[in-house]
Amino acid sequence: MNFDPSPTSGRAEVETAGRSQLAAAPSIEALIEHMVAAGTDPRAIERARLVTADNGQRLDTILLSLGLVSERQMAEAGAALLGTTVIRPDQYPATLPDCAAVLASRYLRAARCLPLSDTADGLTIAVADPLDTFAPAAIAAATGRDVRVRIAVPVELEAAMARLLPDPEAEDAEQGGAALEDDAERLKDLASEAPVIRLVNQIIARAVETSASDIHIEPFEDSVRIRYRYDGVLQETDNPPPRLAAAIVSRIKIMARLDIAERRLPQDGRIRLAVRGQDVDFRVSTLASMHGETVVLRVLDRSAVTFAWDKLGLAPAVVGQLEKSLALPNGIVLVTGPTGSGKTTTLYTGLLALNAVTRKIITVEDPIEYQLRGINQVQVKPQIGLTFATLLRTILRQDPDVIMVGEIRDLETAQITVQAALTGHLVLSTLHTNSAAATITRLRDMGLEDYLMTAVLRGVLAQRLVRRLCRTCRRPAEAPPAVTEQFRLDPPQHGGKVTLWHPVGCADCRKTGYRGRLAIAEFLPQTEQVERLILGRADQNEIERAAVAAGMVPLFRAGVAAALDGTTTIEEVVRGIQADS
Repeated sequence: MNFDPSPTSGRAEVETAGRSQLAAAPSIEALIEHMVAAGTDPRAIERARLVTADNGQRLDTILLSLGLVSERQMAEAGAALLGTTVIRPDQYPATLPDCAAVLASRYLRAARCLPLSDTADGLTIAVADPLDTFAPAAIAAATGRDVRVRIAVPVELEAAMARLLPDPEAEDAEQGGAALEDDAERLKDLASEAPVIRLVNQIIARAVETSASDIHIEPFEDSVRIRYRYDGVLQETDNPPPRLAAAIVSRIKIMARLDIAERRLPQDGRIRLAVRGQDVDFRVSTLASMHGETVVLRVLDRSAVTFAWDKLGLAPAVVGQLEKSLALPNGIVLVTGPTGSGKTTTLYTGLLALNAVTRKIITVEDPIEYQLRGINQVQVKPQIGLTFATLLRTILRQDPDVIMVGEIRDLETAQITVQAALTGHLVLSTLHTNSAAATITRLRDMGLEDYLMTAVLRGVLAQRLVRRLCRTCRRPAEAPPAVTEQFRLDPPQHGGKVTLWHPVGCADCRKTGYRGRLAIAEFLPQTEQVERLILGRADQNEIERAAVAAGMVPLFRAGVAAALDGTTTIEEVVRGIQADS
């Protein structure tokens, strides 16, 4: 029979049985002292004290729920308090120790404890609450083992529990699954339960704390897959049990103010939360799939994004050309590339460089990703007739100096954008093309006349994002002759060998070898030669050859230059740039 302590099972006896193995109960104030010593703002502590005085919750719980500290910060303070360490995700065992068989999985989940290993020195357990002495004492009494405690980050502990512990409610959930999917009120109730709320908050907090750009929640027949996107690449984490799929999606819908009963049509929403003391926005998208709704949350953390040219990674020569185009009083400057290539970030950086009291700047976006101080931003809403084209017509009557159009998607938008440029406005916008020269072909395909392009275009920037090598662990190596020849890598002027840098992997980069991303770009200026070729209806290859002859560095060669500098790798350049060419 599994041991499952309860208030009626003799708490005093349990505590007595485990007292020899465990230290006296630490206090919440001692925990707070360790947090302040580790750098937590005392003002955040006082703010939390005011809240706990009203609702009676524990001070550490309030600090977490308000986003004033992270779960990992709290765990590290707890570890310091108990003189132990925080367990890493890769330190959880593949299977539980044998003595854990006497412990009820329901109790371990409720107590947020998990046995890790059983050695001659005793039973080591992971706990989420460093102030809880009853649960370790109960486990010591049930197993007859000395108990040693390590502190767990709650989201990591629950993921390990989902993998290691049998699910006592799985059978009930399976029998009632069909009814649950059809019962919106039941979904709402389930999504409002504390374990689901805590799990969703932990999923979101982990994304912010680890600098993920997106969270992907995908239900399948026998699992719910949680993936985070880091530097453009998805990585899977420990997954919750499949019975929670509907509850997790419903909870996110409630937070984003979406229709919880609508599970057939796609929905879009937005969430704003305080995480680590910072307001973070999340763009939410739901989509019905075979086994339920998939949800993607885009993390829009302004504190993690810096709108500055030097942070983007663009070559100084490209930045100089772009700034020269942005300094012109009128015309169109375009940024092109596939989805996820950083076009909006580049445009925002340009807008903030132009932002001044003497200029009125208006943007038309779908969606508005970041709020920019001092800039008028307008959201496209096609469902009520607010398209790019209709909003542009109205904006022209607002007497702006600079206009940003989120994307030129059709001929009507292109024609109004051209009209705005011809009447003395500077317009910034984006297109989906593979190269700067291909922009001319794309605009022609839309139906825009060549003479209008030559009249308003001031420059086209085409860019991609590639992962940056981790500066902590990257290693140099001489480039093999085959690679040198294939990519035409020029040796240093002094005649030395060509050196390339390679990823290794360390704690700073989550063992990937990469940390952050940089933009690789080419800039097509509007020279007389380019204008003649456009008017002569030359194709994009002719235009690109003329631009290269005039000094433009093509995308791929710009990527190779970054690889030779040790900023990225040849493999990243091939993956991110050559694959689209």
